[in-house]
Amino acid sequence: MSTRMDKISFVIPCYCSEHTIKPVVEDIYTAMEEFRNQYTFEILLVNDCSPDLTYQTIRMLAEEHENVYGFNLSINFGQQGALMAGFANCSGDLVICLDDDGQTPPSEIGKLIEKYQEGYDVVYAKYGNKKHSFFRNFGSRVNDKMASLFMGKPKDLSVSSFYIARRYVIDEILKYPNPYPYILGLILRTTRNIANVEVEHKERLEGESGYTMRKLLGLWLNGFTAFSIVPLRISTVLGIATSFFAFLFLIYTVIHKIITPSVPVGWSSMISVLLLVSGVMMCMMGMLGEYIGRMYISLNRSPQFIIKERTKDSRKGEETDESH
Repeated sequence: MSTRMDKISFVIPCYCSEHTIKPVVEDIYTAMEEFRNQYTFEILLVNDCSPDLTYQTIRMLAEEHENVYGFNLSINFGQQGALMAGFANCSGDLVICLDDDGQTPPSEIGKLIEKYQEGYDVVYAKYGNKKHSFFRNFGSRVNDKMASLFMGKPKDLSVSSFYIARRYVIDEILKYPNPYPYILGLILRTTRNIANVEVEHKERLEGESGYTMRKLLGLWLNGFTAFSIVPLRISTVLGIATSFFAFLFLIYTVIHKIITPSVPVGWSSMISVLLLVSGVMMCMMGMLGEYIGRMYISLNRSPQFIIKERTKDSRKGEETDESH
């Protein structure tokens, strides 16, 4: 009687990767040779409405390989939405997420698997020397600091787009019904049994990162407004502090005027205080508006992703939704 082997699902968001995704898939097959007696696997390629021929390449790969599945999203939902689409359609006992540009090398998959086998729920790749641009590295550092401050991420934990997670973690992530999913926040609220393993970070096979400053800011806002009320608390503390210092300045002004009646009331100091208080108030109102806006969009049940077409059904015999 044969023993069932665990299955690994590789979920790869794809954008402008018509020339890079095929080498990544081939490297996965090569890397999994080492584990062919331990795991079966499938590869889910989610095209995030790429403007090039990425989906045509995905369709070709799905025709060549029985366990490669392609999904084409109707509009660009971003990396987080593409991951959710992959999670909703994968069937593995474990899920490995990696990039479509070759920078997260499949040859290092073994390190993630070996670390996971020590009993961790999630294992993130940690890079000794990142090959990203200065801008992207700076954005990653800011994201890391803010995640620690706002979402309680352990300071010694490095997060990246290359990680392995147990099925129950993915199932908990899929319970999140709202738009603007943020995978790191969903993982952190599910488990803290997380580890790092150092892997090599390679140069991109082609092109440049699709993350602009606008997209990075959007990603940060998604995470911190969806999974933390710390910004609201900071606004409250800032408002109290500003009011306190304004009150002290008022007392100082009155006492100074009593002691030195000839001192005129300063126009510049009044304008400075007015601008300071107004600026803080506008920041707090903007933060409240951000939360209220996201609540409104959530009430409208905006989808996390919409699958326009798929190469074949990755979950035969199971009910699959085209939108979520």
